[in-house]
Amino acid sequence: MRASVLQENLARGLSIVSRAVDSRPTLPVLANVLLATEDSRLKLSATNLELSITTYIGAKVEKAGAITLPAKTFAELVNNLSPERVDLALDPATQTVNVRCGTTNSNIKGISASEFPMIPQGGENDVTMPGRLLRDMINQTVFAAAKEDNRPILTGVYTEFDGDVVTMAAADGYRLAVRTARLENHSFDKPLDMVIPARSLAEVARIIDDDDEEVGITLPGERDVVMFRTEYTEITSQLLEGRFPDFSAIIPKTYSTATTVYTTDLLRACKRAEIFARDSANSARLFVKPPNSPGEPGEIMVIGRSAERGDNEGMIDASVEGEPLEASFNIRYLIDVLNVIPDERVVLESNGPSHPGVLRPDGRDDFITVIMPMSITR
Repeated sequence: MRASVLQENLARGLSIVSRAVDSRPTLPVLANVLLATEDSRLKLSATNLELSITTYIGAKVEKAGAITLPAKTFAELVNNLSPERVDLALDPATQTVNVRCGTTNSNIKGISASEFPMIPQGGENDVTMPGRLLRDMINQTVFAAAKEDNRPILTGVYTEFDGDVVTMAAADGYRLAVRTARLENHSFDKPLDMVIPARSLAEVARIIDDDDEEVGITLPGERDVVMFRTEYTEITSQLLEGRFPDFSAIIPKTYSTATTVYTTDLLRACKRAEIFARDSANSARLFVKPPNSPGEPGEIMVIGRSAERGDNEGMIDASVEGEPLEASFNIRYLIDVLNVIPDERVVLESNGPSHPGVLRPDGRDDFITVIMPMSITR
């Protein structure tokens, strides 16, 4: 193999694929990134056997070939090269790649490309989605997926295609996030659902640029894998086995209190309360007070307290319908939701202190988050 690439392109490509490299791989070759020439491109691939990422960068190829190099070592070297042409030359006898850039000359020992696992190849796109829409749907659900493996199915995001509607949902037992959208160019005759690891979807969202107008999706066939494809990058992920819980049953259908407030105001109040709520398992108190008389604004107060460090109270004007409310929630959960709502105003609904709180953008029904309450201690 003998090829030349631009340092900035190589660095960007390595930063993309390195996300699929495990810090403690089960096989030495899994700590490596695959470099392979393809026509006038250099293919970079990495995998942990569950998640695989491949990206392509432009290259001047003088001699075809392939090799795997230690991902961390190679990325650190490339990131510290000067921003100019990088020449790569493989010595097949020693499986060593000579890296030249300007006056810098390095040699990196690798492992034969034949030892690198086969990465599943996707066929044609089964469906395409606008890049920004898919990125938003992922970002508005993955945060609610479980981080622990106690119930592996909850570490994934339930994804369903039904007719022209796609639904994503994630839950960790304490909160639920559901996002729906309509497909413009595809309709499914019968529902298709799967559970995709949240980590894999987070990587998909991370690689989608504003320039990626469309993202192609190859749905599971004989193998339980799903592939997402942008112009230069492909992400392939194994699916999770098991049945995702019926989340529709826990979404409240009615409420006794509905509070509409500016999203940024509530987010700032929650962030201030969280500074003190950390000492009490992130538990913060919310007081919702309807207006005293017609025409006046209602109020929502967010309180975070620490027995050792003090407390914070934030009062915000709000539009309140229904009964007064005093409830306690994990303030981190509220912040996570508010961080992914771009809308100007948000609605908080509840049926009382022992019932879940429901957050959704004002005027929209395609995104909803349900948060279980925490016990209120006097």
